[in-house]
Amino acid sequence: MLNFDFYNPTQILFGEGQIASLAKHVPANARVLLVYGGGSIKQNGVYDEVIAALAGHHVTEFSGVEPNPSYETLMRAIEQVKAEKIDFLLAVGGGSVIDGTKFIAAGALLDEDPWTILEKHGANVSKAMPFGAILTLPATGSEMNSASVVTRKSTQEKFAFMNRNVYPKFAILDPSKTYSLPVRQVGNGVVDAFAHVMEQYMTYPVNAKVQDRFAEGLLLTLIEEGPQALANPDDYDVRANVMWCATLALNGLIGSGVPQDWATHMVGHELTALYHLDHAQTLAVIMPSMLRVRKEGKRAKLLQFAERVWGLTGGDQDTRIEAAITRMEEFFEKMGVKTRLGDYGLAAKDIDAVLAVLEKHRMVKLGEHRDVTLAVTRKVLELSL
Repeated sequence: MLNFDFYNPTQILFGEGQIASLAKHVPANARVLLVYGGGSIKQNGVYDEVIAALAGHHVTEFSGVEPNPSYETLMRAIEQVKAEKIDFLLAVGGGSVIDGTKFIAAGALLDEDPWTILEKHGANVSKAMPFGAILTLPATGSEMNSASVVTRKSTQEKFAFMNRNVYPKFAILDPSKTYSLPVRQVGNGVVDAFAHVMEQYMTYPVNAKVQDRFAEGLLLTLIEEGPQALANPDDYDVRANVMWCATLALNGLIGSGVPQDWATHMVGHELTALYHLDHAQTLAVIMPSMLRVRKEGKRAKLLQFAERVWGLTGGDQDTRIEAAITRMEEFFEKMGVKTRLGDYGLAAKDIDAVLAVLEKHRMVKLGEHRDVTLAVTRKVLELSL
């Protein structure tokens, strides 16, 4: 029997024009801090829509949240929250802004150093400030989950935390706000969502037919719509399907009751922290090699993936598995995301540093069977060159 624990309180407001309804979901007497990144929301009109929708509210701003949000930047935001007696946060941006806002929400109410939230992976968070999100970049699914990833630049560390107290109260998803995204961000977002599904799907069979078919449907939709988002950036239906895929890929539903992997993500986090690769770039590099090295433990699911997602049947099993992994690599490349460490200027000499930080962070038994040791990870990295 499978055990399910699906909990998700986030209200989704999906569709064009939903920003106009913002005032209905933010308390009228709230002191709101608008959190955003580098300023693209001022160029694409989202900022003006948000300010107009919150007319009559007390609103101040905090900008400059980076891709891979940094502890150092977020601590400045926490200081502002306390100084201005902020009691509601509004994240406007992609996953990094929303992740950062989760850290602000938890850290502002913590009685100890907020960095301990990352060190303890969220176990010490008993309360958090309420916040909402307006998504402008579909990728991470952070708009409908309780997870966050934060980087500490001074120590080159990147940690994740999860806690039920940091679910967004609501999330506005307007596909039309993604039309102006750079090609690189569109490609990264699709690859990120694809990898999220794979980390929950590509393990071993547990007779979870609904989750399997749901996951495969998301993968097939991303394969179909991802290239269309690049070719036809103003197609609302395409953008809507990509956006909803990215949300469903990591809102907890397809992972309920099934084993999960996440080894690719853990290795990828260290590559980002050390060498500043985009998150999706690390996933595109590591995932194919991770599947090749761990082929035997994942054989049944790899064959299922080959047949149901790529339509590969008949012939030698190993040939089918390799063909499926190659198809996935080709899809990542089609989305503009390179799949070799060498594509990003990394070489064999860079591998030891990755293994060293994995050991430092006790990431020495990863994967659904806890059998991804440092030796296995070395093979994966070497195969990814």
